[in-house]
Parts: sequence; C-alpha cells; structure tokens
Amino acid sequence: MNPVLKKIVDILNVEELELNLYRGQNHETEHVFGGQVLAQAIAAAYRTVEAPHQLHSVHAYFLRAGDWNIPILYEVDRIRDGRSFTTRRVVAIQHGRAIFDMALSWQKSEPGLSHALPMPDVPTPEALRGDREVYLEYARERPEIKRFAFRFEAIDSRQVERIAMNDNLPHPPTKHSWLKARDRLPDNPEVHLAMLAYMSDLDFMGTAMLPHADKGGEKGLRGNVQGASIDHTLWFHRPFRADEWLLFAKESPNAGGARGFIRGQFFNRGGELIATAAQECLIRPIKAPRE
Repeated sequence: MNPVLKKIVDILNVEELELNLYRGQNHETEHVFGGQVLAQAIAAAYRTVEAPHQLHSVHAYFLRAGDWNIPILYEVDRIRDGRSFTTRRVVAIQHGRAIFDMALSWQKSEPGLSHALPMPDVPTPEALRGDREVYLEYARERPEIKRFAFRFEAIDSRQVERIAMNDNLPHPPTKHSWLKARDRLPDNPEVHLAMLAYMSDLDFMGTAMLPHADKGGEKGLRGNVQGASIDHTLWFHRPFRADEWLLFAKESPNAGGARGFIRGQFFNRGGELIATAAQECLIRPIKAPRE
C-alpha cells in the first residue's frame, strides 16, 4: 500500500479511548476535510455494532469548523439495538464543543423488492486522464494546490467532464468521476464504508458552482464565495469495494439562499447502483456577484 493511502487508512482507523469514546487524528493540511470526519464517525459507530446488521444510511450535520491542530473526539450514543434495525448517534467534539453530529442506521439483511436506475453512459476510466497528473501541472503555477492534491496520491480520480481550473465559463451542474483507492484495501467492510464516505466529499460542492463560474471575475468563483458543507447524507444500497472502480455521478438541481444542493450516485464497474449521496453546502458570496 502506498504511503499516502496508508496514512489515510490509518487516520480513518480511530482509536478507542473508553467505552463509546474514540479519538481520530487529522491530516496536516491546515484544514479538516469533511470527508475525513464523516469517515471517522462511521468507523467509531461501526465498532459498537455487531454483525449481521449492515450499515444502510448516515445523516450528518457539520456544526463548526474543525481544528486540524488537535485530535477529534467521537462520542457514540447506542440509541437502539433491535432485531431488524440498530441506531447510533455520533457527536464529534473539539475544544469542549460539538463540531459535527451524525445519525446512523443498520439493518439485518433480509429479502425484498429490488430495482435500481441504470448507470450513465460515460467513457471508461482507462480512457480518461487522472487528476493526479492534472493537479501536478497546476501546482507548478499555484503551489497552494498541493495542500489538498495529495489525496490523489491515494485515490485514483478521473473526471469525465474535464474543466480547466482557470475556466470561468458557466457549465451545466453535472459531473461524473471515476474513483478508487490506488491499492488493495483490507477486506474489513468498515474500511470500505469509511473510504467511500471520504471519497463522497471530493469535489461535491464544486458541482453547485458550475453554472455560476462567470460571476467570480478573473480569479474565478471559488475566490469570491465562502464555501462550507452544511450537511451530508449517504445511503448504502449494495455491497462494494472502495479499491475497485466506482462512478460518482453528481448533479446540483438547485441553488438559492446562499446554499447549494448536490446529490450523487455511486455505480460499480458492472453498472450496479451501490450508494447515493446528498449534500447541502454554504456558497455565500463574499461580495456582490457580477451580473
């Protein structure tokens, strides 16, 4: 396993301090990545649930910005252990205050009706250029990009709609990305659930900004908005591996009131819908947008 991926897997492997209390470390990036907090909260709650129940949904709120200089504590509340469903609540704490709140639900496997939407018709990952190579080129002119581009050393990400970083033209609010961990992960389902949660926050908010890229001036829209995740939801539909290619099909059906809404679907290489994600994010203009 390459060292960057190993570092991420190690960070997602939270440390048990006491019954129902766990500690997670941060990347040294001057920023606490929302996907990291999602993944660590899932890992903490997962330690308190016994098989054969399977995680099927998480609903999370980002309450305050995290401090990357200190660890994050995750307190798990064992709300219910039922024969069919199990429920947990996780609160992430720093400096004595809650920065994040998540509700999770597990279900014992049982037969039932089944259908799923088909996977979009897009090019295969082999036909696309990787984000790692693209961001290495951008970093020559903008070194600050390196502080988040390191993730592409661990996650192989390939964009279908390749939009240049200096492209300030409006685009439809849809994006498709192929994603997978670069090396094989342990067979533990907890690792794959946590890694998918981590990947589900990659470039999610940016989809809501695509139609408005021309309103940011020469520096682009990102430099003229205050952006942050407000909430994040995941539904897990079918078993999957995060070290095999997954298509993340994203769209933003609405933006308004300084908030953007994005939803996305994960498909495996065989075309099966394996997970759905949704997020509302803050996209507050720092100054009045140019009409």
